[in-house]
Amino acid sequence: MIETIHTTLYFIAAIVLLIGFHEYGHFIVARKLGFKVEKFSIGFGPSLLSWRGKDGEVEYVIGAIPLGGYVKMFGENPSGQVEDGEEKTPIPEKDLKRAFNRQAVWKRAAVAFAGPAFNFIFAIAAFAIAGLMGHEVLPANIGTVIPNSIAEQKGLQFGDKVVAVNGEEVGSWQSFEERLKLSVGEEITLDISRDQHIQQVMFTLPTPEKDVFLIDVAYSLLGAGLGMDILIESVMPGSPAEKALLKAGDKVIAVNSELIYTISTLIEVIGQNPDQEVSLQVLRDGSQLQLSIIPKANDSGRGLIGVRLQAKPWDERVWQRKGLLESIGYGFTRTWEVTVMTGEMIKRMITSSISADNIGGPIAIAQMAGNTASNGLVYFVMFLAFFSVNLAVLNLLPIPVLDGGMLMFLALEQVRGKPLSMDMQVRFQAVGMLMIMALMIFAFYNDIMRLF
Repeated sequence: MIETIHTTLYFIAAIVLLIGFHEYGHFIVARKLGFKVEKFSIGFGPSLLSWRGKDGEVEYVIGAIPLGGYVKMFGENPSGQVEDGEEKTPIPEKDLKRAFNRQAVWKRAAVAFAGPAFNFIFAIAAFAIAGLMGHEVLPANIGTVIPNSIAEQKGLQFGDKVVAVNGEEVGSWQSFEERLKLSVGEEITLDISRDQHIQQVMFTLPTPEKDVFLIDVAYSLLGAGLGMDILIESVMPGSPAEKALLKAGDKVIAVNSELIYTISTLIEVIGQNPDQEVSLQVLRDGSQLQLSIIPKANDSGRGLIGVRLQAKPWDERVWQRKGLLESIGYGFTRTWEVTVMTGEMIKRMITSSISADNIGGPIAIAQMAGNTASNGLVYFVMFLAFFSVNLAVLNLLPIPVLDGGMLMFLALEQVRGKPLSMDMQVRFQAVGMLMIMALMIFAFYNDIMRLF
């Protein structure tokens, strides 16, 4: 119960902060450019709290459902008061001049782009703050080299430290993995530190059957991994693992006589062998044991043995902290990297190279917010930065009702010399709303299925 409250509070904090900053971007740019803003709302649904600004013009609202927000500008809604130059009710001339659809295209485009732009600014600042605060990372040290792999063929060895990928500095194993993901199918140059000397290794990674964003590229394609102990953290009562005499603290060395280097590999082998005997080689109190286990098929037909696994790196985590100027640079660099990765993920989902089952909704976001907050403030700040970039990129998609849809309409208006008809805009927005609602329902469905 306490964990659920904790997760919910951090989720609400994340949503309110990021949506609020996004909408503030629209709001402040609109006001600076002379638009008349009628309402600034964080959240939807019934109003929990509302008040008027000092000038009495803007109504500020806190809605009951913290899953979005909006800035209502006079003359913005296609079915609103100002239409084709004919006013439905008498409106003061000073207000007409400030109506959204009476402004120059560039001004309206600036207001539409301001929301995503503020999310990018937030991400840059958050990543920079995280750099100043410092956090623990796993060094990019090679702990295992898979026999007959590209890594072995190119002479990579235990203890090699990856310094750079294609000339870009690598500060952690995560950074190394991300750069590999974006370079699959291309020639890659690694700068390796060995015995205090820098060596270069060149190779090309093959395109895998599964999408690169769903696999461990360093291990699966290159054949190099962190040194990891795969440990049994706990065993469920009555499970196949308990019947096979597996115990908490056992170190898994091999499965079906094949050495195991990652948790994902062990899970994959177990999952592919439902109701079939699997041989596990484990280390317990300095002695090697050979145990036979029969995974039980779940509703999806995948094998489960009823254990919680833990990966314990051989290397100690190192504290990574940056100076002020370096942190600012890190903020820009990391925001760009996450933007590229987010765009690549969206493109792959549209082209169906990544299953839409990977889409997460509010429950998944809440879990991530709670988990990162549990690990420390700096990790929550990094989550906010990552989420802010995702929010910016998604809002720039050319879908009506999103900011990208508005920019698309404005681009058409600039080319045509006149805006689309109100009827056409309303129809497009209705389609856009249906698309967004369908996506939200699908994301909720994915969240619920993951819970069970």
